[in-house]
Amino acid sequence: TMYTFLPESFTPVKQKPSKELRPMLGAILLGLMLFIAAVVAWCYYTVSLRKAERLKTELMDLRADGFVIRNQHGEVVFRLAFRSGRLDLESCSKEGKILSCSRSSRGPLNFFIQTVKPKDTVMCYRVRWEELAAGPAVEHTMFWEDAHWYGGSEMSIQHWPIRLAGYQEPVPYVTSDVYSFRDSFGGILERYWLSSKAAAIKINDSLFIKEPSGRLPAMVEWWNGIGAILDFTNPAARDWFQSHLRQLRHKYGISSFKFDAGETSYLPKQFSTFRPLSDPSIWSRRYTEMAIPFYELAEVRVGYQSQNISCFFRIIDRDSVWGYELGLKSLIPTVLTISMLGYPFVSPDMIGGNFFPNKTKGAVEIPNRELYVRWLELSAFMPSMQFSIPPWLYDKEVVEIAQKFTQLHESLVAPLLLELAGEVTDTGDPIIRPIWWISPRDEATHRIDSQFLIGDTLMVAPVLEMGKQERDVYLPAGKWRSYKGELFEKTPMLLTDYPVDLDEVAYFLWVS
Repeated sequence: TMYTFLPESFTPVKQKPSKELRPMLGAILLGLMLFIAAVVAWCYYTVSLRKAERLKTELMDLRADGFVIRNQHGEVVFRLAFRSGRLDLESCSKEGKILSCSRSSRGPLNFFIQTVKPKDTVMCYRVRWEELAAGPAVEHTMFWEDAHWYGGSEMSIQHWPIRLAGYQEPVPYVTSDVYSFRDSFGGILERYWLSSKAAAIKINDSLFIKEPSGRLPAMVEWWNGIGAILDFTNPAARDWFQSHLRQLRHKYGISSFKFDAGETSYLPKQFSTFRPLSDPSIWSRRYTEMAIPFYELAEVRVGYQSQNISCFFRIIDRDSVWGYELGLKSLIPTVLTISMLGYPFVSPDMIGGNFFPNKTKGAVEIPNRELYVRWLELSAFMPSMQFSIPPWLYDKEVVEIAQKFTQLHESLVAPLLLELAGEVTDTGDPIIRPIWWISPRDEATHRIDSQFLIGDTLMVAPVLEMGKQERDVYLPAGKWRSYKGELFEKTPMLLTDYPVDLDEVAYFLWVS
């Protein structure tokens, strides 16, 4: 287009075109209008192409709090701001169209521009971003060596402190029925570990859980066959189940309930819930929350972020064996682990172990007589005693031992447990405590897995070996009086081969 500039005083003279020129001028004017229309259409088309190419230039201004994309003329055509966290700009790198940066508060962020082709010929660019958790930069590290670690979860082979033997196959860190899945983690689990180095890590419309499509209940296999699972993320499912429990309690005079299972290992591999789960173990928490109205004497066997629920948390089934793999020796390490995770009311399960068909090699249906007695004696110093196997299945002596330790639990242990239970909400301290609780600088106490404390004043050292009527007992610093009346003042000290008859448990009271 050409422009002619004229003086301001110039006055145009109007001249009428001759009649002969009028048709020609009309044709010229019509042609000019068509030309202008074509030019305008072409401009709109080219402008649309330029608009589509604005992001193609990838003119990005990246800042710690977000980024903007400009066109060739410097105009901002896209802006993104981070609502939380800031980027470390020095860590940014570019590979092709992918721009990756590390985020100081979390993992790396991945930005990329994806080209899509709509029905027309105009090219568009869609800007997307996603956060990746893979390969985050390690800011703080703790060495496993030179320290003793406690916590995590209950396991099929339980030691105190935690022992790692060689390479461990990775498994999901979620609640599981460890009795059925020996290589998994147990029903009571927290992302929390404590070190002796004074450090800690704190790592739908239906009543049933559905298939991913959301149309049908997801069926699973359990110990009584095939069934569906109540979706406890749905308040309606929780209320429905609780109403039936109340009816049972009212109709039959039931004191309370034992809530079995609840581990995420019973969930199907693919499922959908009323409220989406970012962590499958949250379903276990919703399961335990369902038991809150029945907390008095109620028992659950799964726990995830459930420390505020005042129920008995039962350890997973034990087999009728002596060892650390779900046997008698695993009892104290398991109870200590669960106590350290913030669950003070621990139920050690049935005395003598699981008398149903066992899965551990060498186990039998009915517990060995000596094993049953030693199990009974240990349980007398726990928050609860469970006689699923009655003592009269053996003989008169076993019945008398059961009566003796039941009375001891009632007269000595229960009053102390009730006193400590009243302090739990104020202090958060466990009721069943490791020996190092009262002597944290004594290295010898960090490896003791066969003794424990009730509070700070009662120490218990049961016999856990078959055929033994003596055991070594470690007395930490302090003045201690044995159940036999012996006074020990020159402590710390190790009592070797301390005699303990079949009808006895070595326990010691702290003397102020």
